[in-house]
Amino acid sequence: MDFGRTALLEREEVRGAAFVREYSAELDRWIASIAGDSAPPGVALVAVGGYGRNEMAPQSDIDIVLVHEDSVDPAEFAERIWYPIWDAGLKLGHRVDTVEGLLKSARVDLDTATSLLNIRHIAGDEDLSVRLAVAAAAQWREGGVENASLLAQRVASTHEQFGEVAFDLGPDLKNGRGGLRDLHSLEWARATGVLQDEVSGALAAARETLLAARVELHRLTGRAGDRLVLEYQDDVAEALDYDDADALMADVATAARAVAWESDAAWFWVERSIEPHRRETDRELVHDIIDIDASLLSIAPDAVLDDPALLLEVANVAATRQCFIAHESLERLAELAPIIPSPWTPGMKDRFTDLLRNGRAAIPVIEAIDQVGLMSALIPEWEPTRCKPQRNAYHRFTVDRHLLEAAAEASALMDRVDRPDILVLGALLHDIGKGYPGDHTDVGVELIDLIATNMGYSEADRSLLVDMCRFHLLLPDVATRRDLDDDGTIRMVADKVGSVELLKLLSALTEADSIATGPSAWNGSKAELVRVLTARVRDVLGGAAPADVVGDGFPSPAQRSMLDQDGVAVEITEAVVSVVQDDAAGAFSRVAGVLTLNGLEIIAASALTENGRALSQFVVHRADFDAGRLASQLERGVEGKLALDARVSERRRTYAQTLKRSSASPVEPGVTFDNETSGQASVIEVTCRDQIGVLFRISRALSEMRVEILTARIQTIGDAVVDSFYVTCGGEKLTDQNHIDEVERAVLHAIARK
Repeated sequence: MDFGRTALLEREEVRGAAFVREYSAELDRWIASIAGDSAPPGVALVAVGGYGRNEMAPQSDIDIVLVHEDSVDPAEFAERIWYPIWDAGLKLGHRVDTVEGLLKSARVDLDTATSLLNIRHIAGDEDLSVRLAVAAAAQWREGGVENASLLAQRVASTHEQFGEVAFDLGPDLKNGRGGLRDLHSLEWARATGVLQDEVSGALAAARETLLAARVELHRLTGRAGDRLVLEYQDDVAEALDYDDADALMADVATAARAVAWESDAAWFWVERSIEPHRRETDRELVHDIIDIDASLLSIAPDAVLDDPALLLEVANVAATRQCFIAHESLERLAELAPIIPSPWTPGMKDRFTDLLRNGRAAIPVIEAIDQVGLMSALIPEWEPTRCKPQRNAYHRFTVDRHLLEAAAEASALMDRVDRPDILVLGALLHDIGKGYPGDHTDVGVELIDLIATNMGYSEADRSLLVDMCRFHLLLPDVATRRDLDDDGTIRMVADKVGSVELLKLLSALTEADSIATGPSAWNGSKAELVRVLTARVRDVLGGAAPADVVGDGFPSPAQRSMLDQDGVAVEITEAVVSVVQDDAAGAFSRVAGVLTLNGLEIIAASALTENGRALSQFVVHRADFDAGRLASQLERGVEGKLALDARVSERRRTYAQTLKRSSASPVEPGVTFDNETSGQASVIEVTCRDQIGVLFRISRALSEMRVEILTARIQTIGDAVVDSFYVTCGGEKLTDQNHIDEVERAVLHAIARK
């Protein structure tokens, strides 16, 4: 029996709150028709939980309680209701109990207690339904303080488990911080009597946004999941008439921030209400304006708000003492927005960087002043970054939150630089261009010059801030994509940076930016590469010759010994695989192919040909593998006794479905040539979508074009790879443009193969 559910799902114009109301009403009519007049006296059928709230998304559970008097056996009536629902393929959450039994459960189980706060009568004895609703609400309010405390604990635990709706790549629209469950929890907290604030219009609008996205997600997937993952964002955006998924996710983030803003304040006040001892601290006035009462900061009622610097003073005090700023005071501070001067008054820039130097404690404070529009009043160029999504697995946060995280991480590295104020401000602004069209670095350079000028920085300081933006990708890109043992690489970086002061700032910014980006952006191997690059460039800036600072660890003495042997020699350590064989076309690619077959992730490679012998060294991420089996396969592979192309293709087809989309923008394949960086080799950089066996196919294509690989750097960013190869042809750089064009053609063909 369909009862009109399919027809409602097909009415695409019915969305969000309208859909959940209509679906709830449709269920009411259907279930009431099943019950008919067959309910015996003393039995009632009630909707609870989300169904009771009239908030039924397409795949929501149907939560029903059959409540009965002690003297009544409701078994026959229960079966009459449950089986048609099951037969319709719907998920039913059901319970049969007395009023007393339900109330007893509610005393010890928070889920039961909260579900009974949203009771609606469906069929049977309506007086019994009313009795249960009244008793459940009264019991909840009687235990108000304890229940509010339990709710606060669960909210915190849920946030920790499900993350942030505003910032996550695939947010949980229901359970994440700022999601629908937070709205429900606020309603339940109000029902305790401990929380007495009113529902704001902002929360009503946020609820509609989140509900609309959740309904379309359920409608699209046909499943009950609430994570709006990347794969579904474009379709949900289209269903809701957004221009694109970026606009949808920006609205979701804005809604979630509004919910989190109200929720955080509510739970702060709940905590103060249930722990009055926190207010025993003597009250203190700072600068005769800022009132500190335990962990609450507010503006004195009689304070005259005519000094724009007061905003930064309040923010600094709140961050330093980790105080919660009363929302009423923030709204009063928002009155300062029209009088914030341009340029800033003397001292404002120092107070602003002082705020950033508070590290992680500054993040909630800045987000609070941003919520009332004051961050954009201070820095108008900030506004386009607000809730700006970065829809790829590489970044954890929206642009604005990423910048706050980067500044916080930078504050922990201030002892590494000569100008900590420049470091934290540069970290805050380095990606500000992402809020605007065009290349974010080029745009950011122009914006930062304007911002720093308005703040009152000198020309020299503006130059440092601008160069931090201009070169913020230089160290990580070179460290992971270029050969650090090539003196041309070190010379190129030194020429661009120009000073040790800027180098220190860039090194700290690289670490802060990477950590703030996400776990895939910073690890031990990348940190070591950046450290080595920074140290060598610093030596060159100090006067050393580039050729004197590069390493000479390849080949190692053990590898030299392998080169002197006959036949195939294999050495496998924890993270390095070395293979020596007689020199022949494709030697490097065959080793890459065998490593691919064994599922090893390659992060760097080097090659050497000497006296008719070829050495291939591959650095891999540590992984569990059978070294003996790998060595045997390497020997067979380099001797031409494994059908590598066929085997790699089979592996790619087998595991192709496991590669999940992790970026909103498809990776455009590309090949670039650089004959300037290295004095001995051409650098070929290949960008393409991550796929099994891509290094094997690229290196084989280069071999077929008579191109010898000297070193390679392998980097995976989300679902993209950026592989760089130092190559020669006949021992010389590639300078014949026709040959270069054909190499590009061969590589693009190789990475395009299915």
